[in-house]
Amino acid sequence: MRADRLVSLVLLLRQHGRLSAATLARELEVSTRTVLRDIEALSVAGVPVYAERGRHGGFALLPGFRTELTGLNHDEALALLVAGSRRGAQAFGLGSALASAMLKVVDALPESYRDTAAGAAQRLLVDPETDLLSRRLVAEEAPDTIVAEVLRAVFTGHKLRIHYAAVDRTPKWRTVDPIGLVTVRDQGYLLATRSGADRTYRLSRILAAEELAEPAQRPDRVDLERAWQERSRQFRTGGDQVTVLVRVDPARREELVGTALAVIAEQADVDGRLRLEVTFQDPRHAEWAVWQLGTNAEALAPQWLRDSLRDRAAAIATCYGVSS
Repeated sequence: MRADRLVSLVLLLRQHGRLSAATLARELEVSTRTVLRDIEALSVAGVPVYAERGRHGGFALLPGFRTELTGLNHDEALALLVAGSRRGAQAFGLGSALASAMLKVVDALPESYRDTAAGAAQRLLVDPETDLLSRRLVAEEAPDTIVAEVLRAVFTGHKLRIHYAAVDRTPKWRTVDPIGLVTVRDQGYLLATRSGADRTYRLSRILAAEELAEPAQRPDRVDLERAWQERSRQFRTGGDQVTVLVRVDPARREELVGTALAVIAEQADVDGRLRLEVTFQDPRHAEWAVWQLGTNAEALAPQWLRDSLRDRAAAIATCYGVSS
């Protein structure tokens, strides 16, 4: 345990320069007395660490000293940084070990990559705390070429041009300023701004993407988890929300509630189906959610939704009817 702490101490000094004993103690989660003992142990072992006195003093390493971690390229290091920057470590009780490993990963990168890799990690958020959009949805995949182009724009801080197919709308090209990427239960979302307004795009609905040379208008640093929570809250409270009563096949339940804002009530029906009272963002959202389930779902109320679905089905039946 102490050996790992000593390595972490050296890496902290390498990456941050001069640090006080109090700062080192806070980072390593030990007492300042332990830090002083560790500094002495490093000196005895031949590590060129020295103390600077005065108001802005602290401990530092002689310039040029570094540890080595070979066999790790930039993309591999970035993948580890992203994976280790979120909740997995806390969930399995590996927080301290992972923090030490992340320091080694950053230190292993070439000098020109360190800032960009560490900055890139803050642009990705994997499976945040359960909220509006973290219900289990049907997994959808975006082509690797599109995801790669979106990632490049997010990491480089360039504007991104996307051909996006919103629900029940004709796909359109739009230029956005990418903020970051969020993955929630196998779904990927691009957080961006367009003309200064917040926008969230599902990756699986991006039909094409092109990184532009123009720099994106975005802050240098971002708290992606906070941004995701705020956008989820805005989505949850905004729009002309509607509540509908639906009978649904139990096998298709998750598809329905996965796109809903909330499930108000649920009970078994006499024929083995489920009777759900759910809230959707707006009438168009409600109609789309029920329509996509075909005969596996039936809207019972309100009446305008039943009428809209009936008219839509009638129009399709007419379109495919036998001509005279």
